[in-house]
This record gives sequence, structure tokens and C-alpha cells, in this order.
Amino acid sequence: MYPLLRSLLFRLPPELAHEIAMAGLRVAQAVPPICWALERGASSEPALETRVLGLTLRSPVGLAAGFDKNAFAVDALVALGFGFVEAGTVTARPQPGNPRPRLFRLSADRALINRMGFNNHGAAAAAIRLASRRGAVVGVNIGKTKLATEAETEDDFAASARAVARIADYVVVNVSSPNTPGLRDLQAATKLAPILKRVRRELDAAKAGSPTPLLVKIAPDLADDDVDAVTDVALELGLDGIVATNTTVRRDGLRTPDSDVQAMGAGGLSGPPVAARALDVVRRVRTRSGGKLVIVAAGGIETAKDAWDRIRAGASLVQVYTGFVYGGPRIARDIGRGLVVLARAAGYANVSDAVGSEGTAPARACITRS
Repeated sequence: MYPLLRSLLFRLPPELAHEIAMAGLRVAQAVPPICWALERGASSEPALETRVLGLTLRSPVGLAAGFDKNAFAVDALVALGFGFVEAGTVTARPQPGNPRPRLFRLSADRALINRMGFNNHGAAAAAIRLASRRGAVVGVNIGKTKLATEAETEDDFAASARAVARIADYVVVNVSSPNTPGLRDLQAATKLAPILKRVRRELDAAKAGSPTPLLVKIAPDLADDDVDAVTDVALELGLDGIVATNTTVRRDGLRTPDSDVQAMGAGGLSGPPVAARALDVVRRVRTRSGGKLVIVAAGGIETAKDAWDRIRAGASLVQVYTGFVYGGPRIARDIGRGLVVLARAAGYANVSDAVGSEGTAPARACITRS
């Protein structure tokens, strides 16, 4: 069914196709029986249940930020089988984003290029919508308002954090999008630490005694030493985790003709072309942190094997975005079911038992038989 629908949607400009898909999800969310029907079809298995960040998730497979920027359809998305949804990126002030066209398909690579520019209705508007959700586990990804000056950056992030602190299940500081001028410069440890400290204070003040978990999202284009530096900052400041990774500005190794890629212009590339580097970053964060940080893996995850590799490399959670566009509404449940098969084949009772198991003996080798 979806291949036919996708062929129709792919005849449309990518952003229009996305808006149509979101409209359908909003209709489903507005009619509870539709969500309930979807939920029955996407019921998860106990082996997928994951406890992390103080949360209990029915599946470690989530939807990455960027798909539901304004938190319009989180319940419908969870009904499709996602264990959690990351809304956003939202900013302190509403903004239109970059001029269209700003989203492009590289079908030969099952990839996307976007330069959306954090188009959103603002953090406060997202918080209002999330207050009425029906049980979906939702993180909120916050970014810098384009018009905020360098001197205003900390205040800008703090305003977004305050708006969502009481309603988000976790918060991600996004300093890794390539589409807001100067944003990636904030990944430098000296610039990142003050922002994270300020956001942490806002979250602590909003929910004294049980502060909202805080993570930072990093780019795959960071040098290894810089990945280590960000990991060290996260550990020093007591962050809960790292989202690895965002999109890449690199364009090497693509099947799509160079002339077509150049015509698309600037932006972040997502999908399978970023997968190898994203996996390397997960491994590096895991090693550098000694397993003390929760890792949320994103970037080129399309199959259960992709997700399994990230989990064994150290990720507790995985996220899809481009894979959802190409794979359709069954992707969360298909990846989840595949993970259960892979975990059982390796001797694990639960998928979460395999986190960070890369390089160790298979679990089944430790099972003794009477």
C-alpha cells in the first residue's frame, strides 16, 4: 500500500508531500478511534521495553526531530509504533525558516537534503499542544532563534527551555544543524558549556527534585577530538546524554549525479550516506564516556540491522527520520520486530540487554544448560 502512496507523494515537491502526510496524521490524532486502531496494529513486544532517562518506553525506536516540528501529531506517531517522538526543533521565537525550496530528495541514495532553518511556531506554542497529548513520550529539541545575536544566545536557549521544561519528557539542545548561521560554532566546548549550564539551571528550577533530562545533539562532521571534547563537557556538567548525530554537510560517495546535488544547494544531508560516520560517533561517545551517558543514535537508520548495530555500539535509543519518509508508516514496528529477532538470536531476553555489547562474546555463550 505505501509503495503506491509513496509514488504519488514523490511526484509532489518534498515539502508539500510532508505537509500532506502531516495533515493525515493530524486527522488521525483528532479522531481517537483511528489512533486506537493504529495502536492495535503496532502493539510492541515486551522484549522491546526500555527503561532510560527515568522513562519507560515500549520501544527504543523513536522518531527524530524535524518531522513533527510543532508537535501537531505526537499521539498519532506513537500509535504507528514509535516508542517516543522528538518534537522540534523549536526556538524561543516563532520563525518562518529559510526560503523555499528547502527540502530535496536524493532517491538514488534514499537520502534527503534540507535547509529548513528551524521553521516553527515557537517553543511556547509547542508546549501548549504537548500539554494535551494522550500519553506519548515526547522529547523537545530546542535551537537558536536565527535573529538572536551571539550575546543573546544563552537567554534565547533559556527561554525555550523554560517554555517546555514542565511538559517535555526530555530536552535536547541542538547546536548541530548546518542551517542556522553560526550554530555549529557553538559545539566548541568553550561556547557550549555556558549554554548547557544555563539550560540545566532552567530545567532544574522548573521541576525541582525531578528535573527534566537534558541531552545535546552533535554533528557527524565534528572531528574525533571535538566529539571527545563535547562528551567531556556533557560528563562535567552532568548531562544525561548525547544525540548522535545530526545531518552532514559532506556530499561524497553519493549515487545521485553531482550536477543534481549541486543544483540542490546547501543544507544537511540525511539518510544512509551519513550512517557509517554516525555509527563511529556512537562508538566514540560510548568509549569516551565509559557508558555514563545515554546515547540516542540517529542518522541513516532504515532497518533493524542498522538499529542493532547502533545499540550494540552503545546506543540505548535509536531514531529514524529519512527512513520514515522512504520506508513508510510501518518502519517503527518493522524495526522493532526485527530487533527482537536479532536480540533473541544473540541470546538476549531484551533488546536493551545488548546495549554496548559490541566486541563482547554473544550472550548465548554465557548460558549454561543442565
